[in-house]
Amino acid sequence: MFDKKTKSYTDLLGKTNRIVEGTVINGDIISQADFRLDGELIGNFQSTGKLVIGPSGSVTGDVICKNADIEGRFNGKIQVAEILNVKSKASIHGEVTVGKLSVEPGAEFSASCIMKDNKKLLLTDGKETPKK
Repeated sequence: MFDKKTKSYTDLLGKTNRIVEGTVINGDIISQADFRLDGELIGNFQSTGKLVIGPSGSVTGDVICKNADIEGRFNGKIQVAEILNVKSKASIHGEVTVGKLSVEPGAEFSASCIMKDNKKLLLTDGKETPKK
């Protein structure tokens, strides 16, 4: 009578991956879901979701994502299609390409920055195509 579709385990928890403090990853991460990093990533990161680098998190490498919040350390190239929020305790070094940028007072932001038109979407190969 009532056909309830059972949700997968990840749907029940939400689709956010998490790397905890004290974890070090050497290599690349590709994810469709949101991602929270409180550990250390030495490598590249790519996602169609949001990346959160927590206060104890750090990334050394290239990042491509839809949105990002950074509280920890980042060194490399980052491409954020929509909004990059740089929190007051963050440290950013490298190259930044964003749709919109928010930097809180106290953040260390030593990067070249290019802001793209919101009508464009950054793709993983670095080319741009207009949104439909």
